[in-house]
Amino acid sequence: MADRIVIVGGAIMGSSLAWWLTELGHPASAITVVERDPSYAASGTAFTNSCIRQQFGNPLNVAISRFGVDFIKTFQSRMDDPRVAPIHFHPFGYLYLAGNAAEADRLTRAHAVQIAAGSATRLMTPGEMAAKWPFYDLDGIVLGSHGTEDEGYFDGTTMFDWWRRIAQGRGVTYLADEVTEIDTIGGRIRGVTLASGAVLGADIVVNVAGTRGAQVARMAGLDLPVEARKRYTWIFEAARPLEKDLPLTIDPSGVHVRTDGATYMAGATPDVDPAVDPEDFAGDWAMWEDKVWPALATRIPAFEEIRVKQSWVGHYDLNVFDRNAIVGHHSDLPGFFVLNGFSGHGLQQSPALGRGLAERIVHGRYVSLDLAPFGPDRIAAGVPFPEDAVI
Repeated sequence: MADRIVIVGGAIMGSSLAWWLTELGHPASAITVVERDPSYAASGTAFTNSCIRQQFGNPLNVAISRFGVDFIKTFQSRMDDPRVAPIHFHPFGYLYLAGNAAEADRLTRAHAVQIAAGSATRLMTPGEMAAKWPFYDLDGIVLGSHGTEDEGYFDGTTMFDWWRRIAQGRGVTYLADEVTEIDTIGGRIRGVTLASGAVLGADIVVNVAGTRGAQVARMAGLDLPVEARKRYTWIFEAARPLEKDLPLTIDPSGVHVRTDGATYMAGATPDVDPAVDPEDFAGDWAMWEDKVWPALATRIPAFEEIRVKQSWVGHYDLNVFDRNAIVGHHSDLPGFFVLNGFSGHGLQQSPALGRGLAERIVHGRYVSLDLAPFGPDRIAAGVPFPEDAVI
């Protein structure tokens, strides 16, 4: 008899897992996805900037992104459904700017990792960047790192929607409800209780609850170092549009900006960055005038005259232990799996991490990429598996 699986959280990562489980042969009738908000209006998936990059400092994250790009490019054929259209992918690249020797050293070390993993990243002098993108003011910049291939924007909403729709079409149950208790009688997973009062028997519970991941873990008597952190986004138009596409530029100030069709998208982390309630989406919009706009106008003088059209606050499910994904089986509780703590990388990592955890559940081992270093046991052991390239 197939294991009964409850996936707690049905946004992009939970739906990726559900689709991959059925793709690898797990009976769809034995899979239930519990999602507290089936509109997904406040999910990380809804607020994402929907980009993918190769420029990580951890080689496993580079490999995950390389598979992600391949999956995006081949999405239509992988879905094997005539209704599915190709996913739009706009590879404008990322450009990291270093403002001092320490930042340049970090980019240089990360570049070596990326090249060894097969990525097409190049290091650029200020003169080389000025020749390619004359709209930058590069005063104070000592080095740049540019992803020349397979970095940019993709339509993550379409990917999520088809994963969910096809999983449901195959027979996966999606419940609009909330897990309130996890039954661990006998020292292993037995099932869950829902806010509606329903009780679901389960052999496996997968915590894919995003910013509520620590809350779900506590129901099972476990700790997870994941916190909701606010991240800000602005869409603006410029009185003097740039003459060519703007790479996703990561300024030493921490502000990042990219082309977004006929407009531009900027993002930033607040200087004071406490953990917040997952329901708290209030914004401190003075940050635009105090930090973001000045940084944009300094780096790209054409952005002195711009007009904000839209803005929002989203959340990272930040892994405060080492800012890397937490994926795998929790050895302290048989049947409890974690898929959480993506620290802003969830959308782009969803193809590989959904596949990897599905392999671990179906086959009992990782087959395509060894995700064991992401396992939750590293946290209890106090052995980080860090990622420094977090935007």
